[in-house]
Amino acid sequence: VYFDTVKFSSSPNHHYAKLVPEAVGDFKALEEGEGELSISVDRLQEKKHGNDFALWKSSKPGEPAWPSLWGPGRPGWHIECSVMACEILGSKADIHTGGVDLKFPHHDNEIAQVEAHSQSDHWINVFLHTGHLTIEGCKMSKSLKNFITIKEALQKHSASQLRLAFLLHAWNSTLDYSENTMLEALQLEKTINEFFLAVKDRIRCCPVGMKGFQKWGDKEKQLNEKFYEKRSLVHSSLCDSIDTPSVMKHIRELITITNTYMDIESDLPDAKLLGHIAHYITDLLKTFGVIVTDNHIGFPMKGYQHSAMEELLMPYVKAIADFRENVRKAALQENVTSVLNICDNLRDEELVELGIRLEDKKGRTVVKLVGKEALMREKEAEKKYLEDRRRAKEEQKKKMEELQLQRAAQARIRPQDLFKDQTDKYSCFDDNGIPTHDISGEPLSEKQ
Repeated sequence: VYFDTVKFSSSPNHHYAKLVPEAVGDFKALEEGEGELSISVDRLQEKKHGNDFALWKSSKPGEPAWPSLWGPGRPGWHIECSVMACEILGSKADIHTGGVDLKFPHHDNEIAQVEAHSQSDHWINVFLHTGHLTIEGCKMSKSLKNFITIKEALQKHSASQLRLAFLLHAWNSTLDYSENTMLEALQLEKTINEFFLAVKDRIRCCPVGMKGFQKWGDKEKQLNEKFYEKRSLVHSSLCDSIDTPSVMKHIRELITITNTYMDIESDLPDAKLLGHIAHYITDLLKTFGVIVTDNHIGFPMKGYQHSAMEELLMPYVKAIADFRENVRKAALQENVTSVLNICDNLRDEELVELGIRLEDKKGRTVVKLVGKEALMREKEAEKKYLEDRRRAKEEQKKKMEELQLQRAAQARIRPQDLFKDQTDKYSCFDDNGIPTHDISGEPLSEKQ
């Protein structure tokens, strides 16, 4: 059962091939769209006109079949799509998508069917036709042995890298999947990732609380103006037929401008402003599906699925990085004592805060993941022990000093006066100051 395209076009409210009117009568275009069987002699003899297309086909043995007025058969290719679309959306639809190779005859045939059935002169408001995908400049085909599945492509490149490659090309232009195309995507990914890493480093170095806010100078104002300018251009590009190549161009330029600012303001860049820019780019890449985790800024760490892994590891990495920097400075100054103090500080202060205990043994260091609370309790107990020892030593030292003072005071007393102030023990003394009688008046023996 065929659709009569000429009769359809003869209606005052319709004309066939709205999308590609020049293809009417072009049997080469018809062959590309429906296959060589559609223009065979037998097939053309069945039709009233060359562009007529099948609405219902008789089923061959083994093919799906449904009963109909014309015997068991199945729907034609074009009517399958238009029936499903109308079942869900009705006789009017806003957007219809598909490959550019489907414009004629498939989409033109869909339009003809729906308009004829609904007796309307308009079905789709906007058609979006995507460009072809080629492999190294050639159309992908099994016969050319250049057929690549998505699964195979993902073995060589990540999903994010493939999506960046797609974003670098307009959706309605031909995309050539090649080494050069992927190299450009890889370079862009590296540029974006290095930017994220640099910004996160600046944010980590930013003081916490109100100290993290700083007064803007001319450079911060200029950067913020460029940021809003690029945001506006990105929005305009997306509104202009989803122009993702221009979007990525503006993002790359924004990154370059921000990197220049960080290089100039290497000591005190505004981390809050950098964070806003990085958040914006991250959110945009999440919208495009390039970033699929809930990271606040940047790509997830490769090899780690958990989005919080970076936050978990960073305090440990930061401690080691700071330690290395301090050792380098001390080594450059050739201060050996300072190096030892830095090592002790890492062991006794920074790693304790992270729940790690280092124990210095003969020839090696023992590492124990104890936990911060336990180590803090140990630290407090050791601190109390050392404080108690310090106090005990001070008290002992004080007693010794008092004893020495007493001995020194006694050494200054004349021998004849040594016992005269001990009237609680003795009652009489001879001419040399030696006691002769005790407190009760009894004479002292020679031994006493």
